[in-house]
Amino acid sequence: MSPESPDTDTTADAARSSAPSSAPGRSAPERPGAPEPAGEPGPGPRPRLLRDASLSAVLAGFVAVVVSYSGPLVIVLSAASAGHLDTGQTSSWVWAISIGSGLTCIGLSLRTRMPVITAWSTPGAALLVTSLGSYSYAEAVGAFLITGAVITLVGLTGVFGWLIRQVPAAVVSAMLAGILFSFGTHVFTSLKTAPVIAGSVLLAYLLAKRLLPRYAVLIALAVGVAASAAASRLHVHVDKIELARPVLTAPEFSVASLIGIAVPMILATLASQNAPGMAVLSASGYRPEDRLLIGTTGLASTALAPFGSHAINLAAITAAICTGPEAHPDPRRRYVAGVSCGAFYLLIGAFGSTLVAFFAGLPKELVAAIAGVALFGALAGGLTGAVKEEKDREAALITFLATASGVTLFGIGSAFWGLVFGVAAHLVLSGKWRGRTAAV
Repeated sequence: MSPESPDTDTTADAARSSAPSSAPGRSAPERPGAPEPAGEPGPGPRPRLLRDASLSAVLAGFVAVVVSYSGPLVIVLSAASAGHLDTGQTSSWVWAISIGSGLTCIGLSLRTRMPVITAWSTPGAALLVTSLGSYSYAEAVGAFLITGAVITLVGLTGVFGWLIRQVPAAVVSAMLAGILFSFGTHVFTSLKTAPVIAGSVLLAYLLAKRLLPRYAVLIALAVGVAASAAASRLHVHVDKIELARPVLTAPEFSVASLIGIAVPMILATLASQNAPGMAVLSASGYRPEDRLLIGTTGLASTALAPFGSHAINLAAITAAICTGPEAHPDPRRRYVAGVSCGAFYLLIGAFGSTLVAFFAGLPKELVAAIAGVALFGALAGGLTGAVKEEKDREAALITFLATASGVTLFGIGSAFWGLVFGVAAHLVLSGKWRGRTAAV
C-alpha cells in the first residue's frame, strides 16, 4: 500500500524527520526519521499530534502492550519469585519498568517523529530468574544502577550505533525476518490447541484486509475476543484496582553482583535488545539516532533502578508491530503508535500489577494469533529486503536461519548471533566490509 500524501501541517515534519524526496510528487519519504539537512530551515510549524492520530496507530500501540504484558512480564514475575521479593517490591518493579517504558516511548517518539518502542530487557529478566536468588535485593539494585550507567555511556559515545550501521542492509532485513518468523508460525500452531480462536482471528484479518485494510488488526482482535468468550476461554479477574506504591531501595555494591548480574545484563541488553531494536527501525526505513535512543533508555534505567527496574531498552518484536504499514500507511504518522504504546504503559504501570491480571486472563492462542497477523507486514518487508540483492542472499539466508533458530550462546540470544554469522558470511563471500553507511 503506498503511503498517503501528508497534510499541509505535516510538511514541516516531513522535512525535519525524513530524507528529501528524490522526485517531485512522492507521497512519502524513503527514509522517515532522518534529520533535516544542516542549514535548511523548516518550512513551517511541526504537526499536531491529534491531527496525525489514527485509530490504526493507537491500536498498534495497544497490541504492542498486550504482547508485552502477556509474555515478557511473566519472566519478570518469575524472577521476582526466584529472588523472594515481597508483594511491594514486585509491584514496584512492575511500576518502574512500565513507567520507564512509557515515558521513553512517548518522549522519544515525539522527539524523533518515529515510532520508538521501548520495553524492559527480556533476556535480562531471564538472567535474573536463575541469579537473583544468589544476592540480596539491595545488591541487585546496585547492579541495575551500574547496568544503566554503562549502557548510557555506551550509547552516548556513538560506538554502538556506528557498529550497527556497518551491517549490510540485507543482513539487517534478514535478522528482522528471523525475529518475527516464529510469531508468524504461531498463528498456525495455535490452530492445533484453539482452532476456533486462531481460525477466527486469521479469517477475520484476511476478510478485513480485503475490505477495510486500515482496521484489519482491530477487527481481528474484536472477533478473536468474541470467539474466546464464546469458547469460555476468557479468564479475566480483577478483584480490585489500586495505585502502585513505588518502593525505594538503597543500592549496595559488590564485586559478586557486578560480575554475576551487571556484566551479563549489559551484554544481553545491548546485543539481544538494543541491536535488534535499532535494526527494526532501520529496516522499516527510519534513521534512528543511536546516541539519543540508547542514551535516553540508559538514563531511564539508571533513574528507575532504585525502584526495581533492571533495564529499559529498545524493543524489537513489539516495535515491528508499530513501525509497519499496519500502524499507518504514511511512515511519518506512525510515531503516534509509539505515543499510544507509551500511554498504555503509563496507565498499566500506574496500577502496578493490578491490571496485569487482565492481560494474564487472555488466552495465549489469542495473543499469539493477534501478534502474528499484526506482524505479517513487517515480516514480509524483512523477507523482501533480505533477498533484494542477489549478491547478499546467502549471507542474508544464514542470518535468517541463525536468528529464527532461537539459539542462545553464552547467555546472548539468537538475534545477535544472526548478525554475527551473517556479517561473517558476508565478509567471507565478498571479501570486504560493505556496510550501510553510504546509504544512510
